[in-house]
Amino acid sequence: MFRFRRLRQDERIRSMMRETRLHPKDFIYPVFVEEGENIKSPVDSMPGVYRYSVDRLDEILKRVKKSGIGGIMLFGIPAHKDEIASQAYAADGVTQRAVAYIRQSYPEIYIVVDVCLCEYTSHGHCGVVCGDRILNDETLPLLSKMAVSLAQAGADMIAPSDMMDGRVAAIRTALDLAGFSQTPIMAYSAKFSSAYYGPFRDAAQSAPGFGDRKSYQMDPANGQEALREIAQDMEEGADIVMVKPGLAYLDVLKEAALQFDMPLAVYNVSGEYAMVKAAAMQGWIDERRIVTENLTAMKRAGAKIIITYHALDMAAWLAEEENAG
Repeated sequence: MFRFRRLRQDERIRSMMRETRLHPKDFIYPVFVEEGENIKSPVDSMPGVYRYSVDRLDEILKRVKKSGIGGIMLFGIPAHKDEIASQAYAADGVTQRAVAYIRQSYPEIYIVVDVCLCEYTSHGHCGVVCGDRILNDETLPLLSKMAVSLAQAGADMIAPSDMMDGRVAAIRTALDLAGFSQTPIMAYSAKFSSAYYGPFRDAAQSAPGFGDRKSYQMDPANGQEALREIAQDMEEGADIVMVKPGLAYLDVLKEAALQFDMPLAVYNVSGEYAMVKAAAMQGWIDERRIVTENLTAMKRAGAKIIITYHALDMAAWLAEEENAG
């Protein structure tokens, strides 16, 4: 009889048999940049996460650089919001200035920039609004302008998260025409209309002013539709496709890994982070073990990139393990 426990007897053999290993380069850390000066504002629903003004970004960027993680994903919070999200594509917008500063001061940090209008619109929706309708095709030129302006500022990768139909093709065309044919697109392809986004909307000040986002984000019940969304974004020119959120949608991530020969990302979102932090603060769970298990599950399911607010902690824990070994 084969005994599986022979290969589990102690950490030496378990380590040799381990199929999935986390590495700091697997992780991208979300960073919130806010208009203003001398701002380091805590996000109450996400312990350990802050909003920074551009002049205070060094505090987090130095940690990112030291950690050795794969990169950062920037989210901008402007002082002025309007119906056409004008600060999303303004040359002197807060996100554009942040990108330019990071590119000049930290050239080794890989900069992914979220492309969506929700943080920049007065109504909080991800597209142009007419009455109570979110207009799809009218939104695409604004997303394209935003993508180009961020590439011009120095972004390494564009990540559209709006879930408008056809936005990957529109952004790819706009980038190519502007001379950024080598700038990759990481599409939020299977982005579900999820309750897990609540703390992010607190952090980014991006909650919709009316209604919800169910007419453009995906129904959580639909796995096959998610695969069609991924296939469509691949056809339109996405270089990396994403499943968001992570934990409740590992089945979608795994199925995508089996069906598509394509780099996959997963977003370990704010609600997932907040639940772990809250339980750990109560002493109900071992935070390090839970985070390690969650992120390992995402990589095991097929993710090449894991966007997570745990990135810096996880990188530090991995360094500890390596030094101990």
